[in-house]
Amino acid sequence: MPKVNLKKYGIEITKPFSKEMYDHNDKIALEMKRNIISEIHLSYSQAMGDIAASGGSDAGEKRLRKIAQTLEGYSYGDGYELDDIKDNVINTLSNIANWSLHQEYGYLCHEGIVSKLSKKMLGFDKAEDGCWDCYWEDEEDDRPYNWREMPGYNPDACYNKEKI
Repeated sequence: MPKVNLKKYGIEITKPFSKEMYDHNDKIALEMKRNIISEIHLSYSQAMGDIAASGGSDAGEKRLRKIAQTLEGYSYGDGYELDDIKDNVINTLSNIANWSLHQEYGYLCHEGIVSKLSKKMLGFDKAEDGCWDCYWEDEEDDRPYNWREMPGYNPDACYNKEKI
């Protein structure tokens, strides 16, 4: 039986990625970066006391540090200025690869730092809709009715943490 490629958002999922998949993922990455950069500036402004928000300036600094640690993979000690943290994480965000952004955006969404998107990136994993770290809205899609029986389906790729 020949391999059947799935479609999502009208785009055929292929390995290696098609031009349409790259274009789609670049659009999603741009939306992710806009949301994250907005949160970086909001957190920084709150931490500096420029805007009032629940939790005070401490909440803004903690959120800024969490964003930085998530994207950069390391944390900043007390000796770092908030300006340096903000500048470094913005630089990291501007150079981050789509596959990494795909992984880290889900965590930031789960933590309530950024909002969910209407669509997800294509081709990076086999996680199902509804995962604890899904950054996309549950939606109807154009998968065939028997997509769970197709080669490559992995029911263990996602789990419901509340049932564990």
